[in-house]
Amino acid sequence: MSTVAREKLVTFTERLLTWRKRRRLRKKQKQQSKHPVVDWIEAFLWAAGVVLLINQYALQAYQIPSGSMMNTLLQGDRIFVNKLVYGPELLPGLVKLPGFAEPERGEVIIFENPSYISRGTAFDILQRVLYMVTLSIVDIDRDEAGQPRAHFLIKRAVGVGGDRFRVREGSMQILLPGESEWQDEAGFATTQGLGYEIRRIVRNETIPLYRDAAITDARTSLGLSSSDDSAFTTVQRERSVDPFEYDRLRTRYLLKANPHESLTQARDASYTLGWYVPEDRILPIGDNRDNSRDGRYFGAVSTRDVLGRAMFKYWPIPRIGAIR
Repeated sequence: MSTVAREKLVTFTERLLTWRKRRRLRKKQKQQSKHPVVDWIEAFLWAAGVVLLINQYALQAYQIPSGSMMNTLLQGDRIFVNKLVYGPELLPGLVKLPGFAEPERGEVIIFENPSYISRGTAFDILQRVLYMVTLSIVDIDRDEAGQPRAHFLIKRAVGVGGDRFRVREGSMQILLPGESEWQDEAGFATTQGLGYEIRRIVRNETIPLYRDAAITDARTSLGLSSSDDSAFTTVQRERSVDPFEYDRLRTRYLLKANPHESLTQARDASYTLGWYVPEDRILPIGDNRDNSRDGRYFGAVSTRDVLGRAMFKYWPIPRIGAIR
């Protein structure tokens, strides 16, 4: 290399190093001159943005609002939901991206509450952003009593496309596609290795008591007197009622009294015939059968409305672990 070329290379290197040093110095001076509060706000916004992206597209924090999934999930448990597996939403409440799998029988899923009444897209986005950024601590979507409104529900995917279900004395039965024999759901779940436990508050031996209480309730609504209301009093006092079975028994009596009433006919038919799960839909049911408002009331939900799979409990500390 000639002397001239060597000198040019040295000069270029010196200028480059000087430029880098000045650039770092200016950046350091700018950082030092920045107000600590502004610096803290920028750091918070950056961290919040990262949390928001993770919550929206990968793992969302969620707090269990009720005891409908006992003992799998307890009220107040905080969990992470895998949103990537079924496809996350592009924006909260808007277009859903394709996922890697479809919801399967036995999985614990989170989905849009079919009976939820939105307060508007802007409010929904703000509520979900705050909820995700604070890891489910802040929820501005509350009712008149100050309780969180159930925008999302978490249940177990008990039924898939082609299944039929019905309830007999509080226990669910399943009829699989192409079969003629109904199976008890608990036994079916065991033989299929699904591994979930069904929790019942109401004991089978108390069903006659509920039948008597439901008849008393029905007679009262019809303006008829009842010679013995002890069963009704006992059921109301114990508060351990399976509302689904109770209403089924009450509706059956009302139909006998008014067989011409079309609404009662339709209600009784739904209890008698059960439900069919169409293709591309899931029947979500709570593990705590006597204390869960689920697919038995609002039917099967579209797989497009399933937002994620419950994956991991992170709070409280003694309950940390995988969700099955």
